[in-house]
Amino acid sequence: MTTSKQQTTLAETDRTRHSRLREQGSLDRADLEAILDAGFICHLGVVVDGHPVVVPTVYGRDDRQLYLHGSVASRSLAADPDVTVCVTVTHVDGLILARSVFEHGVNYRSAMIYGVPRKVTDPDEKLTGLRLLTEHAAPGQWDHARRPSRKELAATTLLALSLEEASVKTSAGPPDDGEGPDAELGIWAGNLPLAARWGTPVADPLLPPGIAVPPHIAERGGTRHG
Repeated sequence: MTTSKQQTTLAETDRTRHSRLREQGSLDRADLEAILDAGFICHLGVVVDGHPVVVPTVYGRDDRQLYLHGSVASRSLAADPDVTVCVTVTHVDGLILARSVFEHGVNYRSAMIYGVPRKVTDPDEKLTGLRLLTEHAAPGQWDHARRPSRKELAATTLLALSLEEASVKTSAGPPDDGEGPDAELGIWAGNLPLAARWGTPVADPLLPPGIAVPPHIAERGGTRHG
């Protein structure tokens, strides 16, 4: 369990300092962890061969770092081991539909993590990182499916990125023009929520008859994601 202020509060740096809409920002590490735990897809931004590239990929975490697939980033790291990347995770919770188009917006939760990633080469750590990644997306799947072979581990690029430098922002609530001049227009305004749910599991067409959906997958059907 983390107890110190340094561990529970995110450091404010030039890259993470909120210069706009500061009231939507947070330095609480628990807010960062909640955003990361609510998703499993991130976007990895890195410069490769002089060009910016943003790649969607899966991730998992422990208390200190993010583990993610990063074959594209590894190409850049080979040329410049000190290259900084930016990883983003965003959840859209709804649309803010105001009386004027100018006041429209989005309710969201987002996190940006900056740092120099480390290519994981130790086989034991790579296996641990892949377990975290798998269990983050599909809890229970690591013990259900066949685990990676040595050949598969060698062919997998896994990056570790510290969670020490991160920016967190959230937006929630109704439109901001309810007490302004546009309130007299008689136009409906409000929030249109957005929620994602897992569907019913669909079996592989090549699956032999009689193999039931395992409980850890079946129980997620119909539950909310995010």
